[in-house]
Amino acid sequence: MPLRRFLGLVLLPLLLLLAPAGARASLFHLEGPAPMDLGVQAGSLAPCPSPAHCAQASWSEPDPSAALASISHLLGEQEGLAIEKQTASYIHATATSRLFGFVDDLELYADQAGGRLQARSISRLGDSDLGVNGRRLDQIGAALGHG
Repeated sequence: MPLRRFLGLVLLPLLLLLAPAGARASLFHLEGPAPMDLGVQAGSLAPCPSPAHCAQASWSEPDPSAALASISHLLGEQEGLAIEKQTASYIHATATSRLFGFVDDLELYADQAGGRLQARSISRLGDSDLGVNGRRLDQIGAALGHG
């Protein structure tokens, strides 16, 4: 195998994978379209269309807005996560996987009237998320003291 071909086929992808996080967003970028049902509808986040690629949670909070504010600081520190929209009662963020660049949409809603912080995480592409969205919500719940 010629040296240039070896470098292009083997070493370049390996270097991309081993590069520091700031040097690459992802090896591929498999984004897909944003879900059409993002946002708060009638006081709630949209239901998950399928548990295979979507997860939802709701935590009882004495002050859902304060819980949302504390979580927003944690989200800003997460690698691969970008806050797309933020208000006093709602956050929409995207989470991009390191290797393939799959994009998931994370929504958090501070339901003041119901005393709950609602959360939904949904994959844009694929039939299965291999549990990624559920684990993301478990981590948020744990950060809130619910896990």
